[in-house]
Order: sequence, then structure tokens, then C-alpha cells
Amino acid sequence: MTRRAWLGAGAGAAGLAGVGTALYRTAPNFWRQYVREINRPIEPPPHRPSIRQWPDRGLYAAWLGHSTLLLKVDGATILTDPVLFDRVGLSFGPLTLGLKRLVAPAVKIRSLPPIDLILLSHAHMDHFDVPSLRGLENKATAVVTARNTSDLLRPERYGGVRELGWGEHTRTGPFFIRAFEVNHWGARMRTDTYRGYNGYVIETGRYRVLFAGDTATTSFRPLRSSRPFDLAIMPIGAYNPWIRYHCTPEQAWEMGNQAGAERFIPVHHQTFQLSREPFLEPIERLQEAAGRSQDRIVIERIGQEFRA
Repeated sequence: MTRRAWLGAGAGAAGLAGVGTALYRTAPNFWRQYVREINRPIEPPPHRPSIRQWPDRGLYAAWLGHSTLLLKVDGATILTDPVLFDRVGLSFGPLTLGLKRLVAPAVKIRSLPPIDLILLSHAHMDHFDVPSLRGLENKATAVVTARNTSDLLRPERYGGVRELGWGEHTRTGPFFIRAFEVNHWGARMRTDTYRGYNGYVIETGRYRVLFAGDTATTSFRPLRSSRPFDLAIMPIGAYNPWIRYHCTPEQAWEMGNQAGAERFIPVHHQTFQLSREPFLEPIERLQEAAGRSQDRIVIERIGQEFRA
């Protein structure tokens, strides 16, 4: 029986009560935050990108929130770690028990253009959102994801799903994708520690993009080559107190420079209350780390866009 059918069979209230009890016992802070957020409004995005006006030549990017970035590279589109609804967490039919957004997505899922490639870094619920992925299912869309994570998808509803481990690569449409090791972990729940987690190098024609996924500090020097990255999509939030798993803004700046990035798009901030640092602290610290090179940070607020 599917989850939706199970809820419809009259066990919904009891089942959700059981889930709530289990969540409280295992993560009381999470549950208290969930209750506090019930009546809190979600703020509108400060900017809305003009994605329908992007031409089919050049490199374009829009930050939709958290680690969700829409890229258009010479007419082909990529969506990274799509999280496009009000909450992330455990999904039971139309209901999700989990963290509530602070700021709404800059583009609603129904307003997205056709997506050629969905790129998934790892299975954490704030990066691998099942309701968003259900809403994006399309036979014209390919998915590249970390190893041992495709069971969370319905692969038959996409044009193709490919898992990559560290050092592995694939080609889909015009994109050459290579996975590399980052300093994080991949388990969605406590027991599925076998799941993978990746950063990615994206190459197509004249452009080269780095998507770091989620990572604590590590060396990105092995990614450097004679060909610089046009963009580095780097996580900069959730480091306090989770420094073992998430880099600081200063570390993100250093890692992008190690890789040879010309421009930075900082992500993984301003969207969910995942940690203790104030709302704007990550971007302010990144700006300070950049110093006189702040113009290399091409997006700073949700909804802003970049055109090469």
C-alpha cells in the first residue's frame, strides 16, 4: 500500500501522531521548532528573476533559494538540488513534517522553464526534496545523483537517471558531469549511511561550472586546471554549530579560489533556520572575506540573477 493510500484508509491521524511522537523522542528541538513555525509567515523573495527572457546563448543563473539554482547554458537548463515548496522533511501525501522556509522560492515550480538536467548532490531532505522532484518528473528531463540515492526517485518518470560516485563521470545532452569528493555525509535517515554525496564539475562547450553541493572545509586544489571555472556555486551557511559538516563563508571563499573560480554564487543560506548564525551573517562574512574582490560575488540575495 502506498503512503497516500495508507493515509486515505483512515489511519492518517493515528499515523501522523505516531510520527510526531517518534520525532519528538528522537529530535525534540526539531519538533519544538516545527510547532513554533506553524503560524510564522513565509516572506516573499526579495527579487524575482526574468528567466523567460534569457536567450539561448550565453551563461545565465538565478538563485531560487537554499541550494536551488537554475542555470541556462547556451540554451540548455540545469536545476540543482530542487527544493521548491514551503517545508522540507518527511512527506505524507500532501503534508510535509519538517522545517519551514523563511523566504519563498524566487520561482514557483509551475513557472520554471523545461528542465534538461536535475543535479542532486546528496539525499539530505533540504537538498533532495521528494515533493519537488515529483513535480518535476518529465521524460525530457535527465537526473544525475549520488550513488545509492535513485531509489528515492521514480526513475521511469524521467528521461534517465544516472548515479555517480567520486571520480565518475557521465554525459547527458550537452553537459559533461564529473562527481568529486566533498567533506560531508549522505544518510537521509540515521540508518542509511550507505548513501553517497557529491560535488560536481559541469562542463559544456565554452563554460565550466563548479557545484560544491554541501561540504565542510576541504581542499579543492585538485579541481584546478588551466581552464578556470566561470562560476563556483558554494555553500556558506549552517556552520554554527555544524562546523564539522558545513564550511564557513571564509572557507568557502578559499575553496573556490583553490579551484580557480572567477565568480562566486553563495548558496545554502537565507532560506531555512538550520543553525544559529544570524540571517545575513553568512553573506556579510563572505563579502568581508572577498575584500576588494567583492564584485566576484555575483549573487547575494534570493531571486537575483547573473548573466555572463
